[in-house]
Amino acid sequence: DPNEDTEWNDILRQFGILPPKEKEKDEIEEMVLHLQKEAEGKWLISLSFVVEPYERMNLEELKEAEDDFDEADRKAIEMHRQQRLKEWKHLQRMQKYGELREISGDQYVQEVTNAPEDVWVIIHLYRSSTPMCLLVNEHLSLLARKFPEVKFLKAIVNSCIPNYQDRCLPTILVYKSGEIKSRFIGVSECGGMYLKVEELEWKLAEAGAVETDLEENPRKPITNMMTLSVQNVSAHEDTNTQSSDVMKPCIT
Repeated sequence: DPNEDTEWNDILRQFGILPPKEKEKDEIEEMVLHLQKEAEGKWLISLSFVVEPYERMNLEELKEAEDDFDEADRKAIEMHRQQRLKEWKHLQRMQKYGELREISGDQYVQEVTNAPEDVWVIIHLYRSSTPMCLLVNEHLSLLARKFPEVKFLKAIVNSCIPNYQDRCLPTILVYKSGEIKSRFIGVSECGGMYLKVEELEWKLAEAGAVETDLEENPRKPITNMMTLSVQNVSAHEDTNTQSSDVMKPCIT
């Protein structure tokens, strides 16, 4: 049997006396399917390269290859470039922030008031001798890591505002585009001595500074009429007031 699998037949095949052994049908079909899949894969890669080659290019490669594409491709390239730039800027910001950073009073204007217009800035004015300030710093450190796109800062209050009263600490100011958008002055407004990090996150989310994943306020609403009255008055205050005016009641 020339198809029999014996050493003698293998020798005869090597010398060309017997024809090569026929492959089993299922083995041949398997090879055909493999070749078909391989060909399809190469075709898809080729098609991807022809239709959207810019998807795999970095900004420098896109610039060099721009002349090789037609008008439609150039528009797509420009859109893709802008998207890459946006992602790059976001990545840079993610790397730049992500921690609660200490600044001094002479850095305030540069770091807070002159921060990029699209960046939320949260600054905590504190004294290390005030227990509530230390608690707020701990919470802000956690939130800074959770929301790295937001600029979290802290500063010893005396370096920014001389003669600041203890009753106004902690003081948390929320900035956007160089203006104060919200502020929390004193223990009560900041959430009390038993403030939890989730409660502070909710406060900052209500101010618009962070996009929280909390579904509801972790603190039960207070129905005390005096508290509601104070909240209503505070809600109608002009949030664009300059920092010097905001701090006046706290300066002796």
